[in-house]
Amino acid sequence: MVLALAVGSGAGLGAIAFRWLIRTFTRLLSGHGDYSGAGHAANPHVPWLGHWFVLLTPVVAGLAYGPLVQRFAREARGHGVPEVMYAVARRGGRIAPQVAVVKSVASALCIGGGGSVGREGPIVQIGSALGSTLGGLLKVAEDRMRVLVACGAAGGIAATFNAPLAGVFFAMELILRDFAAESFGMVVLSSVTASVIGRAAFGDHPFLHPPAFAVTHVSEYLFFALLGLLAGAVGVGFTRILYLVEDACDWAWRGPEWARPVAGGLLLGLLLLVVPQMYGVGYPVLEDAVGGRYAIGFLVLLVLAKMTATSLTIGIGGSGGVFAPSLFIGAALGAAYGTAAHDLLPAVAGPVGAYGLIGMGAVFAGAARAPITAVIIMFELTGEYTIILPLMTAIVLATGMSRALSTDTVYTLKLRRRGIDIHEKPLVDTLAGVTVGAVMEPVPPALDGSLPLAEAAEALGRSAHGILPVVAADGTYLGTATARTAAEALSDGVHDHVRVAEIAHLPTPVRMDTDLSDVLSALVGAHGAGLPVLDAGHDRIVGWITHQSMLGAMHRAAGPPAGAPVPASA
Repeated sequence: MVLALAVGSGAGLGAIAFRWLIRTFTRLLSGHGDYSGAGHAANPHVPWLGHWFVLLTPVVAGLAYGPLVQRFAREARGHGVPEVMYAVARRGGRIAPQVAVVKSVASALCIGGGGSVGREGPIVQIGSALGSTLGGLLKVAEDRMRVLVACGAAGGIAATFNAPLAGVFFAMELILRDFAAESFGMVVLSSVTASVIGRAAFGDHPFLHPPAFAVTHVSEYLFFALLGLLAGAVGVGFTRILYLVEDACDWAWRGPEWARPVAGGLLLGLLLLVVPQMYGVGYPVLEDAVGGRYAIGFLVLLVLAKMTATSLTIGIGGSGGVFAPSLFIGAALGAAYGTAAHDLLPAVAGPVGAYGLIGMGAVFAGAARAPITAVIIMFELTGEYTIILPLMTAIVLATGMSRALSTDTVYTLKLRRRGIDIHEKPLVDTLAGVTVGAVMEPVPPALDGSLPLAEAAEALGRSAHGILPVVAADGTYLGTATARTAAEALSDGVHDHVRVAEIAHLPTPVRMDTDLSDVLSALVGAHGAGLPVLDAGHDRIVGWITHQSMLGAMHRAAGPPAGAPVPASA
């Protein structure tokens, strides 16, 4: 609980600092608080350039954040949430500490320089990195490390949007993908803490102010249902365009990666010159769309332009989220749909703004396939309960349409393209009832925690599985060290005075009476090919469990094929 409160406080303060950085860089590079609502205005810092200055702002910003990301934290490139999902699913919640700082500066520069991305993806990664860093400093076990990462993600969303419930469900539905009671309580504490800090800095008021709305005729639900289906298809289309443009940028660029945002910034600048409403996050334009201030043709242009601008920003190596762009696309789509419905059947269709709000939630649900988060975040953004039934109708249908059209979401597709399926579940039926004590192996030679890193690396290189336990002088268990982490530390310039205890990590505890079906997921997510088996106090090693022993247990449980001779050892 104390750690959850600490992570929530850090995420709330991080959100304040991040938004300040965005405002600072936006004013510095564009001369306006939010250039997306300024039209083709000139930059007061360089008035002699007129509105042509937008050709240069993405280039200048890319020149700053491109080398920063390439040198210090390459995982800060892109929209951030997939990296957090991967860290929780496959790396025990470990995120490099420098990610929080690099992501903050890089994303603020990208958005301030005209990058058409959101601030919510970065703050999720920033908050998650803070949680992971705190867990690493205190050497918490991996299962608690994952919860701290989710606490940071929830706190970031809660403080940024003034939406504590949405922060909780975003973390549970997308990051942890689990609603266990213990982790839920910790995430709630973090989200509430961050939200209190955010409200103290940004005020306590809804993000959007929707028009008065009421469903006057039950047939209007048909309009909402059709909008949900359309929005689900648009959400999938946005996902595919995003990665299609990224592939095109990968194919076209042959220079150094640090210079990619500089060269690509020229293309982004040309787009901003034509459609300045794409500059940055674009919340003023979103509010105007929901307010019904644009014609249908311009709203359709905004949908297509936002897809292109966001995809191009990510494709050239920019840093920022896709959460806000999906809301922007949904607002413009919903407003265009609502305007058309109102023109066709004015006696049945409600206000345009209501369709814009429902479109926001539905497109996000179609892209991210997180219906619970979509419903709750739209309710908290508006503070308006009257749209909840139409909103739920559209979001459920948008999620169904998305699932029918695509197996992946805007977040998971990035990981699947790397060959990672975070939804993959190991087969555990044959392991039911078998405990670790029945299959564990002898403990391999342990490393003394005071051993210099170079000597430990040599021992790890000779080990069978590239992983060894680390113990104190009195035999107390300190964690495990792997050949990979040792190599990474040495490649980063770590010197011989560093001891192996400093790179040791604590995997999820495994005991002799633990069921093998519960151990398999922990073993899959382990650094190497083995895990220590601990006593009841978790301070002494009594055995060792490996993939080979697990496979042997599965083979014995399944039995030999029909007609095959039974080995004598069986």
